[in-house]
Amino acid sequence: MIMRRDVPAFFVYGEPSRALDVGFIHVETVMERRSVHFGHVAPHKHPLMGQITYWYQGGGTYRIEDETWNFLAPAISFVPSNVVHGFDVSEQSDAIVTSISDDLLRAMASQVELGLDAPILLTGESVDLTWKRIGSLLEMIADEYRVGGSASEKVLIGLISAVLSLMARLGGAGGLDATSPSVSLGMALRRAIDQHYKEDWPVGRYVDVLATTPHLLDKAAREVFGQTVKELLLDRRLLEAKRLLKFTIRSVEDIGREIGFDDPAYFSRFFRKRTGETPVAWRRRHLQPEAATPGTMQ
Repeated sequence: MIMRRDVPAFFVYGEPSRALDVGFIHVETVMERRSVHFGHVAPHKHPLMGQITYWYQGGGTYRIEDETWNFLAPAISFVPSNVVHGFDVSEQSDAIVTSISDDLLRAMASQVELGLDAPILLTGESVDLTWKRIGSLLEMIADEYRVGGSASEKVLIGLISAVLSLMARLGGAGGLDATSPSVSLGMALRRAIDQHYKEDWPVGRYVDVLATTPHLLDKAAREVFGQTVKELLLDRRLLEAKRLLKFTIRSVEDIGREIGFDDPAYFSRFFRKRTGETPVAWRRRHLQPEAATPGTMQ
């Protein structure tokens, strides 16, 4: 079995893991990074984002956690953050890889039919209409990503949501039961935090809700996310603050209250401590052009 502490964590393959912008999306082909892997992508994980990999030509061997498959195109996988995966392919093989930040996947979860907490690999026949649609959508995603611009973000989100829902139609609703108990507990913790982070629950409340022990919960949080439970809670509140600052015109005070800070000054200190700048300064750098309405920045 792969020992998770020995598995490298990357941003994209071959590049050190780093913090991601809110709503981060990255698209490239496998062979654009050929000089890094030469067709052999060693087992690795991405701590902060999930990936859709659509193989449109060739084939090879694909690994997710402790399971291995031989595949031929067309094939498609979805791998959530912190799930170990890798593959070996020939020079004739290629795939479109779409990476999506965890915060964006969480925002999309209610709009797609595919479960986003477990990995999935699907293969089929290129003559199947659903596969043709998936191929067309991934080509559109790649083209739209190359165009860039703020308007492309909304288009990309819609196209990615459609791909994930079509994967469910192909039989992927259940995903692969290939994660360890710690990963399962870590994912359950993240779901619980998503539901209750605004309520400022103490760590002990999450221990009770998940029917575990403080030791096991902290172990899962550290193993899966590299953070303590308390750090995960604070980061989730920070992520929501960033999303609201970037994508809405709500005042800083209102955003602070939304994520559980009744004192605006305390919220500003919290935000600055974790980002190095005030909410106003961060918003000024990241605000979407269509949201920049006079008088809305507090």
